[in-house]
Amino acid sequence: MAPLPPTRRQKVVRRLPRRVRHYWKLLVACVAFVGVLAVVLGTVSVRPYVTSASDEGADAVTQNVAGTKDLFDAGVAHSIQLSFTQAAYDKMLDQYFQDGEKEYVEADLTIDGTRLPSVGIRLKGNSTLGGLTRDGKAATRGPGGFGGENRPGRDAQPPGGGFPQNGQLPEGFTPPDGAQQPGAAQPGQQQPGAAQPGQQPGGGFGRTALKAEEPEKLPWLIRVDEFVEGRRYQGHRDLAVRVSGMGGGTTVLNEAVSLQVLAAAGEVAQKYAYTSFTVNDRPTTARLVVEHPDENFADQMDGTGVLYKSLATGRFTDQGDDQTDYQDDFQQITKKGSQDLQPVIDLIRWVTTSSDKEFDAKLDEHVDVESFARYLAVQNLLLNFDDMSGPGRNYYLWYDLSTKKFSVVGWDYNLTMSGDGTSGPHDSVSMGFGGDRPQGQQQGAQQPPAGMQLPEGVEMPGGNGGPGGLGGGHTLKERFLASAAFDEVYETAYRELYTKIYGSGSALSAVKNIVAVLRTVDGGDSGTLASESSQLEDLITRRTSSLAQDEVITQR
Repeated sequence: MAPLPPTRRQKVVRRLPRRVRHYWKLLVACVAFVGVLAVVLGTVSVRPYVTSASDEGADAVTQNVAGTKDLFDAGVAHSIQLSFTQAAYDKMLDQYFQDGEKEYVEADLTIDGTRLPSVGIRLKGNSTLGGLTRDGKAATRGPGGFGGENRPGRDAQPPGGGFPQNGQLPEGFTPPDGAQQPGAAQPGQQQPGAAQPGQQPGGGFGRTALKAEEPEKLPWLIRVDEFVEGRRYQGHRDLAVRVSGMGGGTTVLNEAVSLQVLAAAGEVAQKYAYTSFTVNDRPTTARLVVEHPDENFADQMDGTGVLYKSLATGRFTDQGDDQTDYQDDFQQITKKGSQDLQPVIDLIRWVTTSSDKEFDAKLDEHVDVESFARYLAVQNLLLNFDDMSGPGRNYYLWYDLSTKKFSVVGWDYNLTMSGDGTSGPHDSVSMGFGGDRPQGQQQGAQQPPAGMQLPEGVEMPGGNGGPGGLGGGHTLKERFLASAAFDEVYETAYRELYTKIYGSGSALSAVKNIVAVLRTVDGGDSGTLASESSQLEDLITRRTSSLAQDEVITQR
């Protein structure tokens, strides 16, 4: 009997590959399962978590440009040229002035004669950009002053209340008799934000007046791999071009001196150099370039670990287990994909919930106590108003994967050496009112000076704010300094670092050496440099003499 001709269905089936015919039931089941997932989970948000314990990094370097000389050889003058189109620059400004977003612009970069095409550049800073104008007008949604950028879900005012973000006294504010606006110079002080010779006053609390029409004077972050994947310059991914006119005047001499003495004292510090800086066909200026804490910087740390950056919008408060809820508080810099933010969340939770007894007994299980004591001593010695407890939240956390402990890494020293040179080891460093409050004093709303009248709705800094106000404060720092259990380790670190920074003459020598280099940098102003270096030397001399008589140093 002859076989029956195949049916239409059998003809279709035979056209399919043999493996598909063999496993068709499994394939149908998989398709059905995917369909169920799409229906069930289609409206469920997926939260990214990384649970790997690997210590591997994620970014592969495929091109490392050697250059002609070490960019961070601080003993010689350097040169940097940037060129970009006006259309790209205008688009970047539109984005920033309308939405507060800092987008990268493609530019060509030349460092010490070595050309790097298609780098990315963007505006850098938060409070620093508070004085930026375009055609005479400020941004409608720029950075939120010392409290950080105005982002959805964040209050427009700095955390803990405080003064408005434009750095000006609010309408209805009446200072007490004889009192000056915060940011004004006090007798015997070199105050942040004070107009330096040849500099426009403006910008409010520590800010400087910046104009979009003068890109050669703006703060920039240069990213060499933004448009060319895997590229580095001498191992560096990012370079920070620091802004003039903050606490250190047009030369930012105070920041360079701070970085120099920190390195000489054996403390963690970014490298720096002075360079001539030219943008398109604009005038050349002398600028400070600082190593930006990135993968290359992390590789220089002791041991293997993860680097986290505290953001200006950070609050160091427990916000639950969802790591995405901390996106405005910390940014993971290294080992993305192999590590996550959980150690930071655990630290925040422990610091903010532990009892005083537990904090004293077990802090060394979470934090490298001796390293932290040195960090805090340095901030006081250098009169750094804007450290981890300052309104800019300028610090990084380094998590050692072997010890499971955190260290605090300083960053952004342009408001150092610009306060009261007679402040003691246990005095808070402040730019505003209440600068003589003991460090670590339990926080609450500050009380205005006698005779001060605040307008309705305006509060003195307090709450999560800290010494010096203006939305500052940090629970870890405050609890450490308020505890007698850590007095000995703090004071021991303070004495040792005082000797290395001031007692040895290192700070004064640093000023002289840096000034000698700056005189050779194109675009500098010798008259302004002489004036600013003289002011800084006077403050260092006064601080050295004052601390030499303090009981912490003399041990009397």
